[in-house]
Amino acid sequence: MPNNKIERINEDIQRVLSTLLRNIKDPRVKQGMISITSVDTTGDLRTAKVYVSVFDMQSEKEFLKGLKSAAGYLRRELGQTLNLRYTPELQFELDKSMERGARINTILENLDIPEENDGEDNDDDDHR
Repeated sequence: MPNNKIERINEDIQRVLSTLLRNIKDPRVKQGMISITSVDTTGDLRTAKVYVSVFDMQSEKEFLKGLKSAAGYLRRELGQTLNLRYTPELQFELDKSMERGARINTILENLDIPEENDGEDNDDDDHR
């Protein structure tokens, strides 16, 4: 199976699941702003790892339980929307890159770095 076909399927799954996640009424899943950062489907279309990022999540454990509980519904809806030979089993993984990036940004903003003086202490250029 060509690699670009898998990439296209990954993008389709990501797009459809992003829409479906908004419709889930489980309060364990409704924690903050949810986005699907990527999907990685196996070549045989049997399994898809779905990487989910959540901004302002209260309980990681409860969120994953809610997603696991909703996986059957999401898989069924995905199968009805996409015309695939097999509808992959969904495995959810937390993607903490946004959280990590926000933490790094906060650290960088709080650094106390003295500003460089432009042109004031450049006496070395005159003595050459």
